[in-house]
Amino acid sequence: MSSDSSKKRKPKVIRTDGAPQENKRSRADPDQDVKYYSEEAEVELRDPNKDYELYKQTCQELQRLMAEIQDLKSKGSKDSAVAIEERRIQSCMHFMTLKKLNRLAHIRLKKGRDQTHEAKQKVDAYHLQLQNLLYEVMHLQKEITKCLEFKSKHEEIDLVSVDEFYKEAPPEISKPDITLNEPHQQTLARLDWELEQRKRLAEKYKECLANKEKILKEIEVKKEYLSSLQPRLNSIMQASLPVQEYLFMPFDQAHKQYETARHLPPPLYVLFVQANAYGQACDKKLAVAIEGSVEEAKALYKPPEDSQDDESDSDAEEEQTTKRRRPTLGVQLDDKRKEMLKRHPLSVTIDLKCKDDSVLHLIFYYLMNLNVMTVKTKVTTATEMTTPISAGDLLSPGSLLNCLYPGDHGKRTPNPANQFQFDKVGILTLSDYVTDLGHPYVWVQKLGGLHFPKDQPQPTVTADNSLSASHMEMTMKLLKTRLQSRLALHKQFASLEHGIVPVSSECQHLFPSKVVSRLVKWAALPYEDYLELSYTKDVVEAGLAEDTHLYYTALVERGTAKLQAAVVLNPGYSSMPPIFNLCLNWKGEKTNSNDDNIRAMESEVNVCYKELCGPKPGYQLLTNQLQRLCVVLDVYLETESHDTSVEGPKEFPQEKMCLRLVR
Repeated sequence: MSSDSSKKRKPKVIRTDGAPQENKRSRADPDQDVKYYSEEAEVELRDPNKDYELYKQTCQELQRLMAEIQDLKSKGSKDSAVAIEERRIQSCMHFMTLKKLNRLAHIRLKKGRDQTHEAKQKVDAYHLQLQNLLYEVMHLQKEITKCLEFKSKHEEIDLVSVDEFYKEAPPEISKPDITLNEPHQQTLARLDWELEQRKRLAEKYKECLANKEKILKEIEVKKEYLSSLQPRLNSIMQASLPVQEYLFMPFDQAHKQYETARHLPPPLYVLFVQANAYGQACDKKLAVAIEGSVEEAKALYKPPEDSQDDESDSDAEEEQTTKRRRPTLGVQLDDKRKEMLKRHPLSVTIDLKCKDDSVLHLIFYYLMNLNVMTVKTKVTTATEMTTPISAGDLLSPGSLLNCLYPGDHGKRTPNPANQFQFDKVGILTLSDYVTDLGHPYVWVQKLGGLHFPKDQPQPTVTADNSLSASHMEMTMKLLKTRLQSRLALHKQFASLEHGIVPVSSECQHLFPSKVVSRLVKWAALPYEDYLELSYTKDVVEAGLAEDTHLYYTALVERGTAKLQAAVVLNPGYSSMPPIFNLCLNWKGEKTNSNDDNIRAMESEVNVCYKELCGPKPGYQLLTNQLQRLCVVLDVYLETESHDTSVEGPKEFPQEKMCLRLVR
């Protein structure tokens, strides 16, 4: 069987395209005749479709042989071994065929891959060449676009017009016979003319520079002369100081004040200038000065310094700030309020001197963020005065200048824009801060040249000199009048608290020689208590009693009769008379609502006050009204009918001669 299989075995196939073939060739006997062939060459000659048909036939034959071998083995006969061996040999041959077909298929696959790779390389080469060509096209298009968009420098030059060129340029440059018909030659000629003009201007510029250098040298010489002159002037000013003091002409002090005034904000500067002008023209005793820190005022207008030099310290500061606790919302709001209500470091002080050497000190401040001015007051007298209990509010800073002009109580800011600023930081009204900041009266704003129109709001309000000048004289007169009236009331209250009604010799003729009724009590009355009195309702309803007024109570007695008076003192006293409300406790309680005589007594004091003013400016009106009140009480009690059922003398005998029954 082995000899038959060796006869049917195919000759060995040795590939010539690999190293294993060389090894096999070296091992073979050189005398042996071996045929060599290349399967790659055979692949070119064979048809793949036929190989595929051969592959299917071989597979079918293998299936048939395997089935026959299985049948023979299942029969188990002794003669079937030879048949099985033959079929096994045939199967091996078919397997050899399948291996060959497999090798041929791999060779075809490798050739296909090689061909695909070659084709891909060609495509890549063509694609790269295409990209290079596209890049060249794009580059050429850019160059074409640059060329099309190219603008010559002469297009940026503002050349003279064509008509002006032919009018001014010489013929050797303009060449009209050539340039009129050729635009290019015309442009070249215009450029030549422009160059010629610029050369002339360059020469002129050099001449101007030379003149400038000459003038600068002259200026330097004069500066040196002036700088050497300054020390001499200073020495002269120092030597003239005794003369200035002797002649009451402090030029040096005034010069320093004006140097400081340069750093004032505009409203305070306007006030300073106008107050000085008014003092020089109308009131020689008026003293105007500037107080505060000039260095802080200068720092407000300095730009913030560059922080590059402090880089070394910034890291340490950041570490400290990170370790600190973040401020709460309340602390942040407090800081914002303080910043909003911040005053300018400089302030203007005005001292008003009266004839009795009493002085009204006015300190004007400027709130930078609110753009309003405020004022604080202080009064000094020539002699030390004892302050009566009832005169506590007369000279207090909160009420001294109250309603200097009607309705100007200084509790609200006159700038409408401030309310929106207050809403941001939680400030309800400025009246809570006037004790520290001062009162923002409207007349204070006008003295600083500030005007806030409510009907036509303006984005920015600037200081106006004319507005300040138009209000300066009237305001100063009102301030003096207010101070003198309050000082007069201050002296009168000291006597009234001791039960003495002071009547001057000029007013003695207004009253009878003997007045029996006397003042027992004079005291201040709170506004809330005044409103609760039953006999003052008509004054309250008429709007004549406001919280800005001053309220007092007086008690006049004669025998068993007690006359109680509630007095409303207007801040504008004595141009505005006091108002009296009366209540008589005698044979019951009698007021203006239930007794015509009480109403007549009130009319005698309130309506007929002009004859009680006395000599101008009428500061004795209040005491004269109180004295008249004592007189009318005597008249009322003496003329009242006597009860005949009671025996004995009358309580109020008729001691006065009444010349008229009615007024």
